[in-house]
Amino acid sequence: MGNWVVNHWFSVLFLAVWFGLNVFLFVDAFLKYEKADKYYYTRKILGFCSRTLRKQLDHNLTFHKLVAYMICLHTAIHIIAHLFNFDCYSRSRQATDGSLASILSGLSHDEKKGGSWLNPIQSPNMTVKYVTFTSIAGLTGVIMTIALILMVTSATEFIRRSYFEVFWYTHHLFIFYILGLGIHGIGGIVRGQTEKSMKESHPCKCAESFEMWDDRDSHCKRPEFEGHPPESWKWILAPVILYICERILRFYRSQQKVVITKVVMHPSKVLELQMNKRGFSMEVGQYIFVNCPSISLLEWHPFTLTSAPEEDFFSIHIRAAGDWTENLIRAFEQQYSTIPRIEVDGPFGTASEDVFQYEVAVLVGAGIGVTPFASILKSIWYKFQCADHNLKTKKIYFYWICRETGAFSWFNDLLTSLEQEMEELGKVGFLNYRLFLTGWDSNIVGHAALNFDKATDILTGLKQKTSFGRPMWDNEFSKIATSHPKSVVGVFLCGPQILAKSLRKCCHRYSSLDPRKVQFYFNKENF
Repeated sequence: MGNWVVNHWFSVLFLAVWFGLNVFLFVDAFLKYEKADKYYYTRKILGFCSRTLRKQLDHNLTFHKLVAYMICLHTAIHIIAHLFNFDCYSRSRQATDGSLASILSGLSHDEKKGGSWLNPIQSPNMTVKYVTFTSIAGLTGVIMTIALILMVTSATEFIRRSYFEVFWYTHHLFIFYILGLGIHGIGGIVRGQTEKSMKESHPCKCAESFEMWDDRDSHCKRPEFEGHPPESWKWILAPVILYICERILRFYRSQQKVVITKVVMHPSKVLELQMNKRGFSMEVGQYIFVNCPSISLLEWHPFTLTSAPEEDFFSIHIRAAGDWTENLIRAFEQQYSTIPRIEVDGPFGTASEDVFQYEVAVLVGAGIGVTPFASILKSIWYKFQCADHNLKTKKIYFYWICRETGAFSWFNDLLTSLEQEMEELGKVGFLNYRLFLTGWDSNIVGHAALNFDKATDILTGLKQKTSFGRPMWDNEFSKIATSHPKSVVGVFLCGPQILAKSLRKCCHRYSSLDPRKVQFYFNKENF
């Protein structure tokens, strides 16, 4: 636990401040309605008051999800509270016992004739459903709730992975949600006594003598009420301004010309695009958003950069994994047609940027998830070429897990170059890489076994032999901990959540309680 706090102290502090601010705002609003005299009569009807929140930016998606969970939680609380409120309003409007609540509920809604209502239910026959769909607050509340439900359900991992377009378009219902939030309070359903009426008939003096409000000789007059001015705009104004500014900036960057210098089709339906863009500057492990207007004007998809900062171009590898990617690959496969125009926004940072801050780095890629580590390994190759003495990293363990042999092919050239470079510089031990094939049959295994004594692997052509199955992570972490008993080890993953859980557990299990000994820190790419 101590190691986790040390590694994520800024995230903990940020979340604590954010949560504390939310608690403060909630308590402040609660006390205002609970204690303020202007809401005395509102409380009499409702009755509930008297009876019974640089690492955080790297985890922006995690924070985004946390905010979404909080919105859902508080939306549910808000809806349930209003259901209780309207139940109280309805019973008070139907009451005929002459109580204070029934008198307040019977105040006229005709403000042209001097009426000043407190209960939104105008007559005993009016239903809560009618008020919900005819009032500004009720109608906007229904619209916002439907929009929120659609956004949340379409954001599940299954929908995102299998039907990205559904997720993408549905998530933009947030526009209607924000608009509804801005006008939700205009109707003024929760009302308080006016300042003028407070001076003439303060509830502390006149609440008990409500039966004499209409008497000419009484110093207490019938109270007048007004809706609470809408305040939701105060909450959304700053985020909306920031969002608009960000969208303008991203639009400006996306309109800058992108020149596609090379197109390569790799096996397993993987498309490589090498591009140039004026003023483009990147770091290892970063990603960009890509749009192809000829396929969709609105869809932007994230792709990890596979080039190194030292190269004079930037590249991405795109695997067919849905309608958009399949259409993009098909467009570039058409040899006699014009190359589609590509728009690029970014780059943006990820956890992999910190890889060179660790003495020992463990890189784990699953399938196309190897892309951020291609950038890292390429950069290492260039650093060795230039004899960069500032390189802090002394050892890299690289694990690549794939379902089919064809997936290895586009990465082979880079690994072969690294093998040769390490041999020439006498640093064979710097890079320890393992390739794991999870989708195999007896024919592949038999073929590999017959050729096991060859100098290179029969499947990849590399000196390192391909392993069949999945890594035994306990064994791997145990070996690393033994080999580096006093090192800080950064573990980086770009892969599925189930693999992340296994690696996170191993990081915790094999980190020493002594901070002077081996420590494993887990980092995961999020898209």
